[in-house]
Amino acid sequence: MVAFLKSDLFLRFLGGFVIGVIGVFVLQPNDDHSALTSPAMAAPASADSASTAGDAAR
Repeated sequence: MVAFLKSDLFLRFLGGFVIGVIGVFVLQPNDDHSALTSPAMAAPASADSASTAGDAAR
């Protein structure tokens, strides 16, 4: 058992879990928005038509 715990296979396996746990904590969102609500908002109609007119002038 001690030989298995010191083996390279076990250490790499354990290292994968450590990297996974770090990734879960680093990549989790820090904002208070609920996962079920969308943070996207519609742009005002005036901004949409102004950008379209600007693109047509180019």
